[in-house]
Amino acid sequence: CILSLTSEGGVTDSNPQLSSCCQLLELIFRKGLQQPVLALVHRDYWHCLEQLPQLDSCGRLSPISLALEQTSACKKLLTPQGKGRYFLRLALKRRILGSVVQHLLHTTRLLEWYSPTVSILRNEEFLEPFLSLLLVLTEMEFKLEVENCSFLDESWLLPVCEVYELVPCRELGMVLRYLGGRVFVLDLIEGSQAQVDRFVLPGDIIDEINGVSLRNASNGQAGVVLARFKGSPLSLRVLRWRADDGAVYQPVVKLLQALKQENPSLQLISRPQQQCRGALHGEQSQCLNEGRIVYIVQLLGKANIGMYGGKEVLQHGIPLVLEQNQPSKTVLLDLKETHVTCTEKSTKLELFQHHYPEISCVGRYSQPDHTIFAFCVVDCPETHQTAGFCCIVLQASSTQECEEIVSRIGPQFQA
Repeated sequence: CILSLTSEGGVTDSNPQLSSCCQLLELIFRKGLQQPVLALVHRDYWHCLEQLPQLDSCGRLSPISLALEQTSACKKLLTPQGKGRYFLRLALKRRILGSVVQHLLHTTRLLEWYSPTVSILRNEEFLEPFLSLLLVLTEMEFKLEVENCSFLDESWLLPVCEVYELVPCRELGMVLRYLGGRVFVLDLIEGSQAQVDRFVLPGDIIDEINGVSLRNASNGQAGVVLARFKGSPLSLRVLRWRADDGAVYQPVVKLLQALKQENPSLQLISRPQQQCRGALHGEQSQCLNEGRIVYIVQLLGKANIGMYGGKEVLQHGIPLVLEQNQPSKTVLLDLKETHVTCTEKSTKLELFQHHYPEISCVGRYSQPDHTIFAFCVVDCPETHQTAGFCCIVLQASSTQECEEIVSRIGPQFQA
């Protein structure tokens, strides 16, 4: 996954391989880390890294020390896990991760924290390839938004983070709810600046106000901060409840469910450019299932297209299915983490399920409205003899939704 990170213009938080890369680095730093006898606190790799300035005697730690100090001072991080993850992201961005490991290797008192038989850091056979990978990472440019760190305590997956600059106003008009150490927007007051500008929506999280973190804020703290800056321009850092891939951002699913239970009238809507579109017959085009966006689409049919399943065959396979005039069905298309399922909406009968590695290609039909899309899978009949590829054709409610579905399926089977 590290070698697949390379991209023109640098590695950003939107790179699909970034979280896998960070998880791998974290696994290496944790592997073989021994727990002290009778310890009251579980030792994590952050506890080791933060000791470097005190125990390393070489005197060339300046960039590393600055990164460690910045990590320790970050008020959005409440756990050693969150601090360790923040530091790894900061080290990638500043290209110092290789230096961190080198300093760790010659700091004997810290290296002894790791098992000589289990740790990669103390195994010469595995250490050399690891150092080579760190050299590759040092050559890359990581354009990471380190301020988006409030959920690193729980997850490597980051929420959509946006900053809004607002002119001075008497009041913003937001109803807030403090839950789970977060400040959620519960509602917008009619006619207020927040309601008119739509810079924040119910379900979103206010992460910062003018640089002041609201992580783990006590009740009323957001109001105190706003009062402090009354009459001044405001800068709000907002974390969206909906992730880039269209699904609900996983770490907030349970919190949103709790909010919904407390406030049944709570309506989770997306930003204007992402609001749910009307379906083909004026119906709802999306619904929520276990925190995921499930698409309501039309299944137009499927057909065997021969022994080749490349993307080029779609422009032949889709018309082949359409010409057969198979009865269409309104279905729920659920793009899960490892596979895609299709369920008939009226009967809840599962029509098919395919794991992403089974999908050979996916794409849109090149027609005027661009709402029809298809993907190909290996066609295995009841005889268990491979009979080529099957082209499954569906129709989304809009061009935008069609493109969204295709873009979500594509990276999964290519990964």
